[in-house]
Amino acid sequence: MRDIENGVSLCDCEDYDPALLDRAMEAHFADLQADGLLRPGIKAVLKPNLVMKRRPEEATTTHPAVVAAVVRVLRKRGVEHITLADSPGGLYNPGVLSALYASTGMKETAGAEGFSLNLDTGFQNLRAEGAVRCHSFDIINPLAEADLIINLCKLKTHAMTGLSGACKNMFGAVPGLKKPELHCQFPDRAAFGEMLVDLCCLTRPALTIVDAVECMEGNGPTGGSRRHMGLTLAGRNPFSLDLILCRLIGVEPRAVSTCLSAIERGLCPDSPDKVETAGDPVSDYAAVFQPPDSRSVDFTDRAPGFLRRPAAALFKRAAPKPVVRRSDCVGCGKCAESCPQHIITLIDRKAHIQYRRCIRCYCCHEMCPVRAIDLKRFALFR
Repeated sequence: MRDIENGVSLCDCEDYDPALLDRAMEAHFADLQADGLLRPGIKAVLKPNLVMKRRPEEATTTHPAVVAAVVRVLRKRGVEHITLADSPGGLYNPGVLSALYASTGMKETAGAEGFSLNLDTGFQNLRAEGAVRCHSFDIINPLAEADLIINLCKLKTHAMTGLSGACKNMFGAVPGLKKPELHCQFPDRAAFGEMLVDLCCLTRPALTIVDAVECMEGNGPTGGSRRHMGLTLAGRNPFSLDLILCRLIGVEPRAVSTCLSAIERGLCPDSPDKVETAGDPVSDYAAVFQPPDSRSVDFTDRAPGFLRRPAAALFKRAAPKPVVRRSDCVGCGKCAESCPQHIITLIDRKAHIQYRRCIRCYCCHEMCPVRAIDLKRFALFR
């Protein structure tokens, strides 16, 4: 590969067999000349997608077998100090993290492969030089202090951003309930995407590896359906990698707010066609994933000038809203805990949403452990 800084490596991986994953990781490191990122005594931090307590086979979180393969390829190259760290949605404390590691298979994998699981819940406020939208972030300690960050994302659709990939995965660098604050500060999708790009530029993952063996389509990142792709990908530039992920799931990159912001800033090419790839051809895997129910229907920019304001009001009303299925709600309060507007209350042990101040961030839908919150559109636009 000539352009290792922006190129993307793809490798067939039909399942999570360790031998197949080891072969894939070696191919990615060779294609991207990733050995050059390593040095003696380096502190490497692996940043998976551990959004909530889910079993590996549910395709919501990064599969522990992928983590194990990355650890083995690093150990083979002499890296000894390896820590896995993420801040899930909701509370961020040692008890929550321990339960998360156990449910997602990371505790068992850490014991077998000999890497550390982060239980430090401290964080640091770091200034984001050159940021467009958000100029400082609270970042969890292991990522703030890492010598090398390897971003281990899961390929999924996403109800708010459209794509849960390389850039979006770094949102887990923000501790716990600080995330809803950013949702509240940047409720608009475009602004939220710009903020995520600012964050990704600040944390600067040196290498991103994508678990696309089993993916999620539909109402991701937690409420969708599993979809098999049988692939792993890797890249040094998370924004170029996201362009290829868009191609794989049949999404126009400019319809994904993070991709649009990265393109406009010149952080990646303006088309997946301009991203050099190595390994298996993208065309062998490209498909059309079921989009989330929250996909936009807003075409007010095409309306005549005098109609744009009433049209905008109509489409704001038409935006999908989260709706609680009371029969399935268990009254755990996770939705209320994650709501940036604090508009969800428990009445008779069932969640109740006050829609007047709802910003359509879908955090409640994302964090519901029993999938009892649907995204429903005004009937005219279904």
